[in-house]
Amino acid sequence: MPGMRSPRSAPAGVAYHPPFWLPGGHAQTIYPALLPNPAIAYRRERVDTPDGDFWLFDWLVDAEPRAADAPLVVLFHGLESSSRAHYALALMAQLHDLRWRGVVPHFRGCGGEPNRRPRAYHSGDHEEIAAMLAAVRARVDPRTPIFAFGVSLGGSALLNWAGRAGAGGARTVSAVAAASTPLDLTASGMAIDQGINRLVYANRFLRTLKPKALAMERRFPGLFDARRVARATTLWEFDDAFTAPVHGFAGTDDYWMRASSKPWLRNVVLPSLVLNARNDPFVPGASLPDALAVGAAVVLEQPADGGHAGFATSPLPGNIRWLAQRVTTFFAADRCSAPARTCETTQCTPLLRNRPP
Repeated sequence: MPGMRSPRSAPAGVAYHPPFWLPGGHAQTIYPALLPNPAIAYRRERVDTPDGDFWLFDWLVDAEPRAADAPLVVLFHGLESSSRAHYALALMAQLHDLRWRGVVPHFRGCGGEPNRRPRAYHSGDHEEIAAMLAAVRARVDPRTPIFAFGVSLGGSALLNWAGRAGAGGARTVSAVAAASTPLDLTASGMAIDQGINRLVYANRFLRTLKPKALAMERRFPGLFDARRVARATTLWEFDDAFTAPVHGFAGTDDYWMRASSKPWLRNVVLPSLVLNARNDPFVPGASLPDALAVGAAVVLEQPADGGHAGFATSPLPGNIRWLAQRVTTFFAADRCSAPARTCETTQCTPLLRNRPP
């Protein structure tokens, strides 16, 4: 189509190729989560928040001491996820192999215990991302390069932050990446609430979202209409009854519009990788941006396959390290290309930009 520019392909050697025996977006989403996970040890830290609450940070336990300038990757997890997600454990295994460091800050309510304050988390939570990153930055050596990676909802919140932070974001992180991110929340919300997606995915999320919300209402009576939450059978209904009123939105439509990260991609100046499979069951390919819709620092990669946070590879029974390898390769390339930095890793590839040829 005239005026449109396609996303760049991944650099040679790192493009995603699905196993021939795992066809389709649903299989590529569900099967990777069923595979055995690597054994990863975390050290949990309870971190005070600026508003009198707490976060739970899970730090990758290093078998050996790391150099002060060893990179640190901060992973922001998806909806109702945690540091035990398959993609989180695969990333931590990759970081261990690279002799890098990792940490997973849990969004409030996702670390296994209720928080103190009457709030949770949402797809546009850029202020929470900013505060979490500041807390991470304060806990490591000034020489430590920090990279931020968000998956699904975590990617949405992270890109919301990156678009608002502008050049000032470089004081905290060197580069960001987002995978399987619902960039257009309205398109994704409508997709997940329909047909098989509603039965398989929306119901799974609601099984934990609703009890946590109702427990919060018992501690903070009148915060929202608990009866509407109890009756919710779609994410639209849950967001309208809980997420929106608790976090200052007028309703689901207002929340999904204002919290979408897609409009902010033009403002992102940090080196950024935005990776979406075009067969993601609840991130419609038609909702994804082309290269004209993003800033020059943003690399768009949109392989035909991969599902939602899946990206399994052959041989049988399958491997789920491809996503972690792609993201760390991107971060390593930024590290190697930055002025006055020395590259000590073999994970370097040219860093592509979405500039016109």
